[in-house]
Amino acid sequence: MKQALRNLLRDESGQDLIEYALVAAVLALAAIAGMSALASNISNAFSAVGSKLSSAVA
Repeated sequence: MKQALRNLLRDESGQDLIEYALVAAVLALAAIAGMSALASNISNAFSAVGSKLSSAVA
């Protein structure tokens, strides 16, 4: 019983999975933040082009 408990405490195989999951979560948050800023800039650019086209046609 003691040996099995020691082996369980020494086993670090699940630690790698947790670390990879944390790295993936941080990358996902960074991607979401970057995409939201980019989406805002793209929206502003399309609005500017649309208003210039409207004024040029009218």
